[in-house]
Amino acid sequence: MFELAAVGIARVEVKTGRILRINAGYEEITGYSQAELLKMTFQDLTHPEDRGKDWDRFRDAAERGTPYRAEKRYLRKDGSVAWVRLNVAFVPDPEGHFTTTVAICEDITEARRLSQMLFQSQKLESVGRLAGGIAHDFNNMLSVILGNAGLVLDELPPKSPIRGELEEIQEAARQSAELTQQLLGFARRQTIAPRLLDLNGTVASMLRMLSRLIGESVDLQWNPRDDLAPVRIDPAQLTQILTNLLVNARDAMGSGGGRVTVETEAAQFDEEYCRAIPGFQVGSYTVLAVSDNGPGMDEPTRERAFEPFFSTKEGGTGLGLATTYGIVRQNDGFMKLDSEPEGGTTVRVFLPAVEGATAEVVDPEESADVLGGWETILVVEDEPAILKAATRILERLGYTVIQASAPATALRLVEETQGELHLLLSDMVMPGMNGRVLAQEIERIRPGIAILFMSGYTADAVAHGGILDEGSHFLQKPFSLRDLAAAVRSALDEAPQAARRL
Repeated sequence: MFELAAVGIARVEVKTGRILRINAGYEEITGYSQAELLKMTFQDLTHPEDRGKDWDRFRDAAERGTPYRAEKRYLRKDGSVAWVRLNVAFVPDPEGHFTTTVAICEDITEARRLSQMLFQSQKLESVGRLAGGIAHDFNNMLSVILGNAGLVLDELPPKSPIRGELEEIQEAARQSAELTQQLLGFARRQTIAPRLLDLNGTVASMLRMLSRLIGESVDLQWNPRDDLAPVRIDPAQLTQILTNLLVNARDAMGSGGGRVTVETEAAQFDEEYCRAIPGFQVGSYTVLAVSDNGPGMDEPTRERAFEPFFSTKEGGTGLGLATTYGIVRQNDGFMKLDSEPEGGTTVRVFLPAVEGATAEVVDPEESADVLGGWETILVVEDEPAILKAATRILERLGYTVIQASAPATALRLVEETQGELHLLLSDMVMPGMNGRVLAQEIERIRPGIAILFMSGYTADAVAHGGILDEGSHFLQKPFSLRDLAAAVRSALDEAPQAARRL
């Protein structure tokens, strides 16, 4: 049993710590041969940083003769670290003195690694919930700032002395909105409208725009793989993923520039492969990879790379990879980061492949003209400041607006209104009734009415994890005058004819 046990077993002298007898299991754990181990003490195996504290605990247990249990680090022969769980029994001699021990040693390195990965995932989830809540409330306030600033700017003459100050307020609010969008992306609380996309064509279109972002000092190379299966993702989220990865790669290489390579590929993983590599999931994937030839990362940096607010660059927010991680997880994908000091970095994004489907190419630079209208719009919003700002903007654009500060009020107004209602503009998260249920109730009373949802974020119970039904229209808070005008016009123009009848 001693020789054939699947765990390591050793007999050790208490006074010196010298190894007296060892089995094959111990050889496998430590990487040393039996002959080598018999010339060593257990402290020789112990990680240098742990030796003093470990020896004190061992001696204390030996004096009492009580069993000694510990989890500690061994330094293997090849220099790598092994975590082990020890159960040590002290064996008395004929006079009753504890002179030797029998130690059973179990290698728990892989279990510790998986535990750390789970802890890291739980930590990211906790921070995500906090970030999502903060971003939601902050977005509401930014909507008020952007909306009212836009209204005042429209009323000012071009040479007004206060125009410059107002434009600075507006720009600061826009930048703050971008930060909250990153927080929502990390928290997986963005409301999304996924579409079936041709990854190669869409990324190629995005790179034409994003190449200006990373600058002329970067040699940007694009290597798509042919015959890729499409992916289902919100185009805005794909833009966010690619932007974050490109900016990270550019910043990693510093002011001197370098080479960034964007590639696509296909991958398929079975259960055996995924058991060997934690984090990988069984299935077929379409892969987006971004590589740079920068200085790379050491192990401590790699371990923290996806943490929010962790950054190696001065003044960095540390939200780039964290946001990307959140977006990819929201779309049932996963990520892999490969990096070594002086060896560059590659980040791969694995998105589920949708086999046998026809996809579209989305050009992020396409935009529609912003127009007003004449239709009647019911605005439902429980935040008074946002309700007031949205109403003022829509009335300025020529619409007739009916206001409701609660779902119950909205339903009563729908029943009482004699004329037509062309559009429902509703917040998604409200006390008493969420926006989806309200829209269903109003559609029952007013068949064909156009629906436009808005929110800072959407809770899972409201929108199936933040994913809107196909064809739904959504306006992300905070929104500017232009954002609101464009979203309203789009929802009205795509509504059934019955909802747009004079």
